[in-house]
Amino acid sequence: MSLAIVYSRAGMGIEAPLVTVEVHLSHGLPSLNIVGLPEAAVKESKDRVRSAIINSNFEFPARRITINLAPADLPKDGGRFDLPIALGILAASEQIPAEKLSQFEFIGELALTGELRPVKGTLPVALSCTEAQRTLVVPKENASEAGLVPSNQALHAEHLLDVCASLAQNQSLSVCEPGTHLNGHNFDVDMSDVIAQESAKRAMTIAAAGKHHLMFIGPPGTGKSMLASRMPTILSSMSEAEAKESASIYSVSHLGFDSRQFFSRKYRSPHHSCSAPALIGGGCEFYR
Repeated sequence: MSLAIVYSRAGMGIEAPLVTVEVHLSHGLPSLNIVGLPEAAVKESKDRVRSAIINSNFEFPARRITINLAPADLPKDGGRFDLPIALGILAASEQIPAEKLSQFEFIGELALTGELRPVKGTLPVALSCTEAQRTLVVPKENASEAGLVPSNQALHAEHLLDVCASLAQNQSLSVCEPGTHLNGHNFDVDMSDVIAQESAKRAMTIAAAGKHHLMFIGPPGTGKSMLASRMPTILSSMSEAEAKESASIYSVSHLGFDSRQFFSRKYRSPHHSCSAPALIGGGCEFYR
């Protein structure tokens, strides 16, 4: 078999569109070409993949290798395609079985030794993989994030050899689980910390109960930020859909998401002098 197809996911904001990694081996001078609108980090994966395959005691095929990342008009960036590209090369060269590849989706960056390194945006990938009814395989460092989707059977591995052994049915991979119990009541502050300010606390209670907007106006030092930071403690917990959307934003931005506050409403305190792009984002990545 000289053609292999592996499924992965790209990162586009909080979306994770499907990417089909097609690997074809043909006769000719040994080379490796990646097509499908890859950015610099994806083009450099050829060197990481080659070293990872060789250091994992596999044979890197001395043939003309063409890798297509479909759809061709979707930009691909980052090192998340290292693992599916390596598996596609191994499957196309018949070094691992290719029968079960269609049941999985793979993301993960490869070290030169074959170890799997974490990637950002794992949660949106897990959500999209669940809708596609496939099993997701991620690096071990992304296991707690992928485990936030209880309906998804996500697996994690530490090395390329672990994934290959799993496909060959020699060993099973571990199931991803959230790092801690998910809840929405883990706060470092509380409304009981506020002394006096009875009228302000009453306004906050009414706004929280009725889901109204609330504006704080006053000179510096009157307690506006202190009160605002305690507003999430009296708000209702987010629904599962809202929590997943909020966690996806943290996942793609590397803001250090805390799974203990999965269902709690988030509080952000940007400086009053920040510009609109600083507040909501900007640049080519924002407008893409």
